[in-house]
Amino acid sequence: MKTGLVGEKLGHSFSREIHSLLGNTEYRNFEMPREELAGFMARRDFDGVNVTIPYKTDVIPMLDYVSDEARAIGAVNTVVNRGGRLYGYNTDFFGMRELLIKNNIPVCGSDVLILGTGGTSKTAKAVCESLGAGSVTKVSRHPEEGEISYGEAKEKYASAPVVIINTTPLGMFPNISACAVDPADFKGLCGAADAIFNPLKTEFIVRTKLCGVPACGGLYMLVAQAVKASELFYDRTYPEGTTERIYEKLLSEKENTVLIGMPSCGKTTVGRLIAEKTGKEFMDCDVLFAEKFGITPAECITKEGEEEFRKKESELIAEISKKNSSVIATGGGAVLRAENILNLKKNGTIFFIDRSVGKLTATPDRPLSQSRELIEKRYAERYGKYLAAADCRIDGDGTAEEVAELIMTRRGQK
Repeated sequence: MKTGLVGEKLGHSFSREIHSLLGNTEYRNFEMPREELAGFMARRDFDGVNVTIPYKTDVIPMLDYVSDEARAIGAVNTVVNRGGRLYGYNTDFFGMRELLIKNNIPVCGSDVLILGTGGTSKTAKAVCESLGAGSVTKVSRHPEEGEISYGEAKEKYASAPVVIINTTPLGMFPNISACAVDPADFKGLCGAADAIFNPLKTEFIVRTKLCGVPACGGLYMLVAQAVKASELFYDRTYPEGTTERIYEKLLSEKENTVLIGMPSCGKTTVGRLIAEKTGKEFMDCDVLFAEKFGITPAECITKEGEEEFRKKESELIAEISKKNSSVIATGGGAVLRAENILNLKKNGTIFFIDRSVGKLTATPDRPLSQSRELIEKRYAERYGKYLAAADCRIDGDGTAEEVAELIMTRRGQK
């Protein structure tokens, strides 16, 4: 079958990988500007396509049939060609509903703010209403009837209980530092979701989680809707658990393993071992720093000062945090800047290799920990920051092989 994904920019998409895991290795991307969409649909040279930003509403007049659910929502994301007639459906509804339920986002009875007014916002509104939301309000930069502005949202819900769902492209790869709203501005925030899946967690979702609020990115939604779309393409039903199986596999493949900890705790050695065993790319921040800036971290600290080094280090971390499927060994002081942790969490799980201070080695090539006195001082200064930044603490007193095994076991890669 000739199937694929239609959209304006598709470099960020995981859809081909998902459909390949479902057995459809012929699934491809149909990236096109808006002026080519009508011609593509008119030629009908496909068996089935998914439709993504920004064409979910544009395709509706081009179809011969639109399901009642998709028509009520006002957006189509799946089109099936049956004998030359185009049938439109909305499998995003199923995907988003499954996402919110799986992650226990408390929509029922809650006031819900939906950021954005495009096709996905229409789906989100229908899903929230189906789950019994107390109210659903769209938030827009240019609000029309029934919508409110971002300023109004911040003012009205500054302390009131609210659930927020982002359907804007803000925060999507490659502009992963963008954020539609700051969750800290909503003191009553009790749940959040984002339709974006690349990065795995947007800036909005990471910040929300750091506030201690349940929040989820859009990867599970993407997988669930893809399974439903494939059932429509092939007129079949997949076994129970298919969505969960593919989601877990894709997450394991895409999510970075990020190692933090004191100098000489073994991050580089352990990281190389994990990368070798999992087939992922290994990235050593100290090596990448020298390649990017033409100076080693030690030389930078000595010649330009620690503040300039930290600035450059943050620039590097912001860059590598956009990547997937990597093992990242950070510098010992990466945790000193909150922006580094925020960025590393977007595509990664952070593991703190907690090696006892007595087992750490002072070396002359590390200006900030070149003596036993300095390394003990750094340990006292940073230990709490390592714990706060980590998603998982790992006992680092064993051999590198043992520590790598512990991390891989926690990642479910053993």
